[in-house]
Amino acid sequence: MAVAAHRQARTHLPPADQCPICPTTPGNASEIPASDYDVVVFENRFPSLGPALGPVPEDAVWGTKGPAYGRCEVVSFTPEHTGSFSGLSRERSRTVIEAWSQRTAALNAMAGIKQVFPFENRGADIGVTLHHPHGQIYAYPYVTPRAAVLGAAARKYYDARDGSETLTGSLLRAERDDGSRMVMEGRHFSAYVPFAARWPLEIHLVPHRQVPDLAALDGEEKDELAHVYLDLLKRVDALYPTPTPYISAWHQAPLDDVLRPAGYLHLQLTSPRRAADKLKYLAGSEAAMGAFINDTTPESVAERLRNVVVPPSSTPAAAMVPTPEGASA
Repeated sequence: MAVAAHRQARTHLPPADQCPICPTTPGNASEIPASDYDVVVFENRFPSLGPALGPVPEDAVWGTKGPAYGRCEVVSFTPEHTGSFSGLSRERSRTVIEAWSQRTAALNAMAGIKQVFPFENRGADIGVTLHHPHGQIYAYPYVTPRAAVLGAAARKYYDARDGSETLTGSLLRAERDDGSRMVMEGRHFSAYVPFAARWPLEIHLVPHRQVPDLAALDGEEKDELAHVYLDLLKRVDALYPTPTPYISAWHQAPLDDVLRPAGYLHLQLTSPRRAADKLKYLAGSEAAMGAFINDTTPESVAERLRNVVVPPSSTPAAAMVPTPEGASA
């Protein structure tokens, strides 16, 4: 756990002429001095971790205090103050993916880093403090609790099959075989609503090839991801008359000798929006007990995402085909 009390003073939903990640102007000296840019990555002015680097003591016990080692970076997707990732061009989407990949490799190599987590919070209902389209990358000095649980389950499954199959790969194959929860399938990536979705909107985007992180993708995979990811976000945004709040979380294999061999890069895109004018709140059962109760079925959500009308300008490439119910590409 990190305590970052200084973040109470961070910038909160400023107007465009005071935005810290718009290009610098004579009236607004922002974080970005360039007059224009494609994608920019910089260290967060209000970090939860770092910028000091170092190892977390392995023998730390409850009550132990120490520096919040690590790194927090901001990824600005565009110089435009308004909009969202789904409005980016395919070329800029590809540039963002390359930035994620490059920063993952660089952060992986830093002293004491155990897990690198690129993510995007989108929408005031999620709690964003800047309207400007952007994401973040956290580099933790430890394996986070959720990654540890997922990693342990993946490693147990992997070992039980003598390293011949991964848990995520098995789930992907089962969803493709079933077909009813598939959203789209491509040559290198597929997206589906998981059988045990906890959120009203939850989609997993998974590469067909096991790789530990974004840095391990090859050029063709990154090219297709730029298309698939844009198409997926456009479908989510087209479900309702107003933009849908979401958390876009890239799960990358931790830098841990035990967990990493079974690790499998994948995206989990989740939203608390359960209707045009309703949100799912984590109330008693979810917040106190961790027992989720969903108001939607994964099959119906997948069908809506497959059938939603996406603007013509975002027609997916030929390799990305929304999957008919009960079929597998």
